[in-house]
Amino acid sequence: MELSDGLLLQVNNGEQWCNRWKHPNEDLDRSTSPSVLRCVTSTWKEGLLNRKRPFVGRCCHSCTPQSWERLFNPSIPSLGLRNVIYINETHTRQRGWLARRLSYVLFVTERDVNKDMFTRNVVDNVLNSSRVETAIVTVATEMDAAASQPGPEQKAVTKVKQKARAFLQKMVANISPAFIRLTGWVLLRLFNGFFWSIQIHKGQLEMVKKAATEQKVPMVFLPVHKSHIDYLLITLILFCHNIKAPHIAAGNNLSIPVLSILIRKLGGFFIRRKMEEIEDGKKDILYRSLLHTYTEELLRQQQFLEVYLEGTRSRSGKPSPARAGMLSIVVDTLCTGTISDVLVVPVGISYDRIIEGNYNSEQLGKPKKNESWWGIACGVFRMLRKNYGCVRVDFNQPFSLKEYLDTQRSRHIPPPLSLEHTLMPTIISAQPDALLFDGREEEQMNRELPDDILRRQLIDNLAKHVLFTANKSSAIMSTHIVACLLLYRHRQGVVLSKLVEDFFNMKEEILSRDFDLGFSGNSEDVVMRALHLLENCISVTSSSNRNGEFTITPNQTVQALFELNFYSNGLFHVFISDAIIACSVLSLQRELVMESDQLPSSLLLSQERLIRKAAALSLFLINEVAVAPPCQTIYQVFHDAVTRLIQYGVLYVADEDQEELSPSPTEEPWPKKFNEPLSWRSDEEDEDSDFGEEQRDRYLKVSVSVEQKEFFVFLQRLLSPVLEAYSGAAIFIHSLSQPMAESEYTQRLFRYLLTRTERGVAAYGESATHYLVKNTVRTFKELGVLKERRENKVTTLELSSTFLPQANRNKLLQYILGFTLL
Repeated sequence: MELSDGLLLQVNNGEQWCNRWKHPNEDLDRSTSPSVLRCVTSTWKEGLLNRKRPFVGRCCHSCTPQSWERLFNPSIPSLGLRNVIYINETHTRQRGWLARRLSYVLFVTERDVNKDMFTRNVVDNVLNSSRVETAIVTVATEMDAAASQPGPEQKAVTKVKQKARAFLQKMVANISPAFIRLTGWVLLRLFNGFFWSIQIHKGQLEMVKKAATEQKVPMVFLPVHKSHIDYLLITLILFCHNIKAPHIAAGNNLSIPVLSILIRKLGGFFIRRKMEEIEDGKKDILYRSLLHTYTEELLRQQQFLEVYLEGTRSRSGKPSPARAGMLSIVVDTLCTGTISDVLVVPVGISYDRIIEGNYNSEQLGKPKKNESWWGIACGVFRMLRKNYGCVRVDFNQPFSLKEYLDTQRSRHIPPPLSLEHTLMPTIISAQPDALLFDGREEEQMNRELPDDILRRQLIDNLAKHVLFTANKSSAIMSTHIVACLLLYRHRQGVVLSKLVEDFFNMKEEILSRDFDLGFSGNSEDVVMRALHLLENCISVTSSSNRNGEFTITPNQTVQALFELNFYSNGLFHVFISDAIIACSVLSLQRELVMESDQLPSSLLLSQERLIRKAAALSLFLINEVAVAPPCQTIYQVFHDAVTRLIQYGVLYVADEDQEELSPSPTEEPWPKKFNEPLSWRSDEEDEDSDFGEEQRDRYLKVSVSVEQKEFFVFLQRLLSPVLEAYSGAAIFIHSLSQPMAESEYTQRLFRYLLTRTERGVAAYGESATHYLVKNTVRTFKELGVLKERRENKVTTLELSSTFLPQANRNKLLQYILGFTLL
């Protein structure tokens, strides 16, 4: 994969201050570096030349095999990357001195603002639809009934219809071609001021453009949500590539005076933050019918949509659980035959540093500030004074929603199982409160689902699949790697040369797993720029060694740990399956030591038992991260993870007749194992085999080699903050002696975990983030630890009958601590 000149510009822009930091006593034109760094840099360049960077963003071959073949050809990966905000005369039709000076103006005026993006009679069509008319009559009838009048009079209907029209006028987009061009020029100039580059893959955009021009069906973009800039990025990139800009579903928190007009002129339409928002204890059927019909009308007129499944920006650096309200409208519109098909485009977005900087205020439990002009002005002023590094946007291969739904209907979709059902026997070896095990689990798994539950499960699986795909395609940024290394490999500090060496090793490992990187250039300089972007979270001290190297240490303040954790979570999904296996090995070793009194190094670990334990842990952490898309079996994911760790030499097979499959425990370190990336298989590819049943169980041992042990500990540390938060929550439930409002319980739990961090009791300060606290409460409710009741619009929590005995609460705590690196 080649890199364009525009992308490589950002490598040179930072050299001056990089050299000033690396060599404070030298002139700026001297760029010599310590011998160890020259060696590492040389190795990094050789690795980049010898390894072909993966092409990310292909759709799922298992769920959409026809879409997999469509739009793609072997030349697409070789098209390489482009920096969207780097514009010169070669990007225009003109040449010469004046063209160079006016290149941005010429580029913007030459873009094609597609006339098809303008809707026709959308307000009248929505108000005259049967769904909205029925809702209007229903609301009018209820108004008359409340007023003790005999029936729905025309006056009430007219009043409700006026209310509906007012709703629509505030909701609908009002696209302006001139304003789109003006905004394009402004954004190109502004983004050049505070981003080094905005990278896209030309091959990915080629597939999207081909789909937009050749297939006359609407397209729905489903990006991950990291920052408020996401809205502008997608529109700008599509505008720059002559692709019709989408209508954007924006939260009504952005509907503030003047700004709302500007957003609507760019294609935004406003929706309530909660689809189930109610008035006077009843669902607002009028608003829901208007939103449903308006979205349906946009799709009928073949408009493109942009919907954020998470509903809000991620405060943790990991994807938030999907909210499928808007997606369900798209699916229903297709299923009713209003449109023939929809193309779905997951979009991954990665930032070196988000313009918000961090979400520490909200992670410390403070309420989110409402958007305002003052906040926007302060944000713009703050942005203009700083640089936020690079941005990478990955557009996935468009796939047919019709094909996806047809494929899913042809498969057996098992009914959803609760955490209480699946994990309660494992944790306390007891029956859950609401469901007794009577030997009919297999029968229930094979039963057919009612149509309404099947529809809900289809949409839920689609949302999870899209979000998993978008997150998997998101590039790993330099700040993600550096933050992760500082927190979970060198928490006590590291010299610069060692950090660069580990950065190189981590980069190679990420590429071998088929994830792409969002940076390029000299390895040492990339690390220096990442440290510069994270300067508020680290301490740099000079060393007394002869090379005059610096020692970098992460700050131990709560705010610094929260921010480093946010960026570290950008690569959490890369290692999650291996990390779960590593923690499961720890738990299994502890169990076997209790059973046999052997040393951990001499224990034989059953692979089948290990994978079952990992599967249980992944279900327990289901609100933290997805280890696989819905179409892939968890067993296969963890079997691949075990195989990978065996190939690395971290684990090795103990059976004599299988030793050829296992590297020696003293073989070369983990980052140097693969020349080619590993692939994964879906459950469909293996559906005719008895995988896992006919294979003989094998027994494993953990390597005692220092290099492999370091990597194993690193994997266990990745999950340690999460497990520490859950273990703290398990301790805290002992104090729940009577029912308590959920908001009060959550706040008290947060204060408890934060106090543990501030007093140095917690090993990982980042375990006290408000996001993790809310996830522990949610998980404990789903697990049946906490029982919720709703009275007078207030949700209260209390211990379930199963966990009233202290012995069972202790079993929950011991279950979590069994996986935790102490």
